[in-house]
Amino acid sequence: MLADLRRVLDKVHAARGLHIVLPPPMDAAFAGETEDLHEIVGNVLDNACKWARHEVRVALRVEPSPAGAQVLVTVEDDGPGIAAEQRAKLPRRGTRLDESVPGSGLGLAIAAELSALYGGTLELHGEPPSGLRVQIRLPAAT
Repeated sequence: MLADLRRVLDKVHAARGLHIVLPPPMDAAFAGETEDLHEIVGNVLDNACKWARHEVRVALRVEPSPAGAQVLVTVEDDGPGIAAEQRAKLPRRGTRLDESVPGSGLGLAIAAELSALYGGTLELHGEPPSGLRVQIRLPAAT
C-alpha cells in the first residue's frame, strides 16, 4: 500500500524532486477497510509532500495497548513545521494556515475524522523549523 501511494505522489510532485523514504514491508494489518487506510495515509503523505523541502519519511510499527494492538504510522517532512498554537487549529475542515501551496484544507481533517471512526487518533508534532511529524494510531487486526 505504501509503495502504491509513493508511486502516485512521486508523479504528482515530480517537479519538486522529493525523496519519499518508506519502511520495509511488515505483516501488520489495519483492522478496517483498505480504502479508508489509503485515504488516511494518502492525505497525510500528500500534505507532507506539499510542505517538504527535500524528504518525507514514513515509519510503521505495531504497539501493544490496553485496548489491543495498534498500528502506528509516522509521517515526517523536512518542511517549515507548524508552531504549537497553529497546530491546535488543524485538522479542522477547511482550515489552511498558508495559501502558498494548492489545497482545500480538507486532507488532514478527513484523515483525522476517519482515524477517529476506527477509535484511532491523528496527532501533529514538531516545532519550526524542524518540519512536521504526524502520528496516526489505528487498531491492528488480530
